[in-house]
Amino acid sequence: MLFRGWGESVDERWPDLATVADHVGVDHLVVTRHALVREVLADPDTWRPDNALDAVTPVPVAALRVLAGHRFRLPPTLANNSTPSHPAIRGIVAEALHPTRVAAQQPWLTGLVRQRVTGLAAALDAGEPVDLYAELAADLPLLVLARLVELPDAPVGAVKDFARAALELFWAPLHADRQLALAAEVGRFHTVLRHFAATGGGLAAALRADGHSADVVVGALFFLLVAGQETTSQFLTLLLHRLTAEPEVRAGLRAGTVAVADVVEEGLRLEPPIVTWRRVAAVDTTLGGTAVAAGTSVVLWLARAGRDPAVVAAPEAFRPGQRGSRRHLAFGAGAHRCVGAQLARMEAAVVVAEAAPLLDGVSVVRPPWCPDNLTFRMPDAFVVRRS
Repeated sequence: MLFRGWGESVDERWPDLATVADHVGVDHLVVTRHALVREVLADPDTWRPDNALDAVTPVPVAALRVLAGHRFRLPPTLANNSTPSHPAIRGIVAEALHPTRVAAQQPWLTGLVRQRVTGLAAALDAGEPVDLYAELAADLPLLVLARLVELPDAPVGAVKDFARAALELFWAPLHADRQLALAAEVGRFHTVLRHFAATGGGLAAALRADGHSADVVVGALFFLLVAGQETTSQFLTLLLHRLTAEPEVRAGLRAGTVAVADVVEEGLRLEPPIVTWRRVAAVDTTLGGTAVAAGTSVVLWLARAGRDPAVVAAPEAFRPGQRGSRRHLAFGAGAHRCVGAQLARMEAAVVVAEAAPLLDGVSVVRPPWCPDNLTFRMPDAFVVRRS
């Protein structure tokens, strides 16, 4: 799936480092080995995150005008922030997503998932197909996030549409007319975020109280709504789909011989929702013995690193608890490691524990389809029915 728009196959053998031209002819240094990916992530001074949110397809003037009309800006805030302001902003967000607060949401989430699973099981027993993305996974992370971080009062569907539009606008190969439509959708919701940033409570109020500008508050909310929930609903869908092909793992879950947490980690290793992340070389340097010029765009292939035979015993096998399983880089590493990692793990553990029994005796009617995207997998559906 990765690099589909770049004319490369993920199934071919790749070197540790490879220069690849993207769909608009820009060269990127693709890093595939676990040790080298981790080396880059651990050194944000040499390998800066400034390009993390740059549009993969340059945004045309007409779409830029639409965004400007909504006062759209993404200043250095979280993922794209190499300035001294990053630790303070990250600290405020981390406090909102503190593991203790996350753990306190588990009973509520378990009850909600259990209720949904009961309804889905009844539909399956009646011979009906069910979409485990739309009817189970799509909105769960957003609902949990809303309980942890006060969010704008907007319909769930509007937030989901905005998040997916943003992932497409900034990380997909696109035609100009599609960019224009996406810019209008992203811009409209950005206006909602800007109003909430000036008046809302919770995280927005905490950032304002710490002296951060309106643009920074909007940027933090933007990234949370995109990366803080959309990626988790993607992962839940991809993991459930993977488990349909792993009857021994499901049997181990039923028998208690396979730990839910180990299933989640192996899922993160093999089915991460974020397959790449970007950095830019700040200075002339070397990586793995290769000279890298300042300004080089670096694409860190996180998903490939998770299958590095130097790290994991059986790279292609879904074996929860195997050596190296937890050394994946699905959440990144270093100063910009995903601040919501514990939240995503908790949500996935609840869904695996409660929903895995749904997968016994089902056949896949429609597997998840993921559009061409450099970084995010964005499955659109996952339909099953009783065999």
